[in-house]
Amino acid sequence: LRMLQVKLIVTGDDFGYCPRRNQGIVDCFLAGAVSNVSLLVNGSAAADAAKLAKRYNIPIGLHANLSEGSPVCEILKTNSSLLNQDGFFHGKMGFRTALSKGLLNMSEVKQELKAQVELFHELTGHLPPHMDGHQHVHVLPEVRHVFAEVLEEYGIKYTRVPIEPGLHNCDQIPPSLMDFYLGVEEDSFNTVDVFRKHGIRWPDIYIGLSTMGRNMSVSSILSAIDSAVLQLTAAPSSAVTIELMVHPGYPSVPPLGGCGEGPDDFSQSWERLHELQTLIKPELQSHYKSRNIQLCSFKDL
Repeated sequence: LRMLQVKLIVTGDDFGYCPRRNQGIVDCFLAGAVSNVSLLVNGSAAADAAKLAKRYNIPIGLHANLSEGSPVCEILKTNSSLLNQDGFFHGKMGFRTALSKGLLNMSEVKQELKAQVELFHELTGHLPPHMDGHQHVHVLPEVRHVFAEVLEEYGIKYTRVPIEPGLHNCDQIPPSLMDFYLGVEEDSFNTVDVFRKHGIRWPDIYIGLSTMGRNMSVSSILSAIDSAVLQLTAAPSSAVTIELMVHPGYPSVPPLGGCGEGPDDFSQSWERLHELQTLIKPELQSHYKSRNIQLCSFKDL
């Protein structure tokens, strides 16, 4: 296990959500605790986030959002199947319900995803090297095909497939949340062939559901990495790539933040700060070194 070189991409999600989230993610990057970020282009502080990424040379990709806040495509802001009666996206569960009822127009999904790629390009000056989905919408039925087409069209090589090796051994996750995670896992298994067919790649291992918020600790991160690496049966002799999804930040203070509707509960909670404080612990960094774990971003793969 020691000899195996591990390339670890620590991705700070929801960059652009609010100024305090941006600050927290930047602080983590400067401390060497986050090596990559995922930008919400419809976030209220997205333009500021893109400037910070430029200033500090932070590797940045796109966190495609179809579930929270407002679309960025002008045409879809007024009359579209992606919106609820209040004129916002349907929400994490609402999106899934609308999809299962056949109420979502896939050409509008594609239109919005392309508009988000274009806006990302406008804000950062380049296309995203990686693109994943906010609240894991990118692995949902039907959406996965459209998502893969958009990535292929723009030549975006990397994505995220949230299948977490140690998830089933996590007793600390409440049942309702575990049901959601197991749904995400099943959708991810069904997405693998679609993404492969379109030539899209992703790291060998994904971690992030078992280590989110209050469940994050130095030991939970390290044991998730260890057990995942051990489970790689056909372990390559040289290097294994892992993406660790994290959500550090200073808690949002309403009304600032969000994607048009103000910040949600998780972003206002102490759990964001807890993640930040855990990730910057020197003992975590020294463990990485002793285990031959090298932090990197998608463009280093």
